[in-house]
Amino acid sequence: METTGQQVVERIDNVDALLEIKNLKKYFPVQTGLFRRKIGYVKAVDDVSFKIGHGETLGLVGETGCGKTTLGRCVVRLYKPLAGQILYQCEDDSGQEAKIDLAELSGRELRPHRRDIQMIFQDPYSSLSPRRTVFDTISEPLRANQLASGRELEDRVIHLMQVVGLETRYLRRYPHAFSGGQRQRIGIARSLATNPKLVVADEPVSALDVSIQAQILNLLGDLQDQFGLSYLFIAHDLSVVKYVSDRVAVMYVGRLVELASTEDLYADPKHPYTEALLSAVPISDPDVVRERIKLEGEIPDPANPPAGCYFHPRCPYAKALCGEEPPSWEEVEPRHFTACHFARELDLRGIG
Repeated sequence: METTGQQVVERIDNVDALLEIKNLKKYFPVQTGLFRRKIGYVKAVDDVSFKIGHGETLGLVGETGCGKTTLGRCVVRLYKPLAGQILYQCEDDSGQEAKIDLAELSGRELRPHRRDIQMIFQDPYSSLSPRRTVFDTISEPLRANQLASGRELEDRVIHLMQVVGLETRYLRRYPHAFSGGQRQRIGIARSLATNPKLVVADEPVSALDVSIQAQILNLLGDLQDQFGLSYLFIAHDLSVVKYVSDRVAVMYVGRLVELASTEDLYADPKHPYTEALLSAVPISDPDVVRERIKLEGEIPDPANPPAGCYFHPRCPYAKALCGEEPPSWEEVEPRHFTACHFARELDLRGIG
């Protein structure tokens, strides 16, 4: 049965979430000198919280360097978080539903859960080993998790190739023989090999031509309907995110600044940074002119962020309070969250 965005949001509100991130932090040490003395930390992910529902696509947007990819890699536990929880809904040994904190598990304890959360990487050229054939690449997760062998393994790989739209005669070819779109399809097939419940898609179409982007996005949508997948879809192209997402989270210098349903966030943003991002979305009608908001100044250094609201040095609506106190994360409208002192007072422009 097809799941609507409204149904997804209702389940999120009722805490029926596949994955729940609570106050997640990931800092990288800044070192100097011969003895690599620590002089500070880059706050790549700084106190982030959100939920992803069953069958939902949550879009994550923001400027380059805001921490989107680091957050995605924490979710799949390629990085171990400094603090916070990654609560994953699964079944315990008795078959009862339970929530497990993936952030606290060791490598061995993580192993049975890794197959449920997979990742599609941004660059289809560097994410595939040039020394492995298509068969070797797609079968690797099945071998590593001891899910199939022999004839069953080959049948499973052939089925995955057919699912993502690749001809099975390419089974023994190497990555250099494929185009960028075909390579990304191989990466998608690899991520589906273990029958995951959640896929973290880290800018899966940003390295592809526009015509190929549409094909991959349609493929991801078809796979979601076919397998009941949930996506954390990371991107900087707001047009793409609007097309695929049920809800959208906006990230700035390691923190979430807004989270809402796609319709609400695009039509009625509550944070000035979201308004600025939306003003840069291209318009298909050449007769329509939209005034773009050009932010002054540079993106703050995540190793030395400003006091108060991180966005206040570039915010056209900033007041004295913004540089003194960090804004709290609050629900300003039903299911619409933001971190801005004046979210209820500002009349910001969105797009239809």
